[in-house]
Order: sequence, then C-alpha cells, then structure tokens
Amino acid sequence: MPSLAVTATSYSSAPSALVYAALLDAESWPSWTSYYEVQWELPAGVERPARIDDLRTIRSRLGRVCCRERIVELVPNQRLSYEQDAGLFASHRGSVDLDRAPHGGTNITWSATYRHALPLLGMLRRQRLQVLVHDLASYTNSIVSRHS
Repeated sequence: MPSLAVTATSYSSAPSALVYAALLDAESWPSWTSYYEVQWELPAGVERPARIDDLRTIRSRLGRVCCRERIVELVPNQRLSYEQDAGLFASHRGSVDLDRAPHGGTNITWSATYRHALPLLGMLRRQRLQVLVHDLASYTNSIVSRHS
C-alpha cells in the first residue's frame, strides 16, 4: 500500500496561545469536533499539563475507541505532534502547527502522514482533516467573540 500525506489549513482570529490551549483541552473536543470524548490517560488524581509520551484516547459518538494517540512533540503555542498508538490507522502521525498571522490571529496547519493508505483513503482523510482544522478555528473564534 502506498503512503499518504495530507494537509489542511485555516485561520483563527484567536492568538496562538488560545488555539494551543484548545488542542490540549481534551474536555473541549466534543464541543468542536465530531468526537464524543477525548481523554488524557493519566494516573488517578494526577492533573498536569500534557507532556511528551502522554496518551489520549478518542471515542466516537457510538462510544467505541477511534484511536489512541501518543504526544511526541509539544512546542507551547506553536506545535503539537502525535502518533497513533493504537486504532485503525496505527501508522498515522499528525502535527498541528500554529503561526502568527501578519494582521493578528493564527494560521493553523494540520498535517498527517500515513505509512499505509487504501486508495480512497486520501480523499476521505483530506476532507476529515479540513473539517477538523476548520472546526478548531471556528471554536477558537467563538471564544474570542464571547470575550470581546
């Protein structure tokens, strides 16, 4: 099977710190994605910012686990990178890059690579990634609007 690389972009009027915080806030994901639940896998009673090698589990609206991801890079307010630890696309690696836009706000680039891809997967993954990056931008825009 061939490999696949997809990239999607969007713009948010929010500063990169707010966009980055939304990415790390697992509890907010159901409000801006189609996922039912995103949970950090931390020992009971441990509350701390995400760190490299932390795991998060993402569940669909049907309650089944869509994937389990391991954080592989954190650059505050600039980048979050992850690898699929388990799930349908175990060879998946993704990154969300945040860049200050020239007139304020944040340019968001969400990219993903898959070592193995079925022929129709490319179109579906591109669409899904574009929806995710658009939804992240819309969510953070709404936070900015509420606080203006």
